[in-house]
Amino acid sequence: MRTELHIPSTLQFLSVVEGWLLGSLEIEFGDRVDWARQSNRLRLALVEAYSNVVRHAHRDRPHLPVLIRLEVKDRDLALEIWDYGQGYDLSTYLAPCPEDKQESGYGWLILNRLMDKVEYRLQVDGRNCLKLEANLVEAMEASD
Repeated sequence: MRTELHIPSTLQFLSVVEGWLLGSLEIEFGDRVDWARQSNRLRLALVEAYSNVVRHAHRDRPHLPVLIRLEVKDRDLALEIWDYGQGYDLSTYLAPCPEDKQESGYGWLILNRLMDKVEYRLQVDGRNCLKLEANLVEAMEASD
């Protein structure tokens, strides 16, 4: 299954983004997936990624669309979030240190903890792409 959503760059659409993702996955998997275990991590990862685009990449430019693409093969999920921002140079990323009371930089850390694989590509045909990958545990496996 493959589907995509083109959506404005405003946090007012956050519930639409969440509903689209979870609704698409429930249609594809039904009760074969342990949603209690999976939905919170997927929702949090998507909210973090989308809100970063809105707040940073498309800051003050809500007319720019965000493209979110979902692809599912068997139990493997790939979620791509495309933006038109300047991009972020990951070579300058410093993991947050709680003792320093750092206010930013937690998003990348959160995404890498929630998802099985995180990849970021700068300026692909004028856009940036954050790709999040996860394997969804089926309900029967989760109860073992």
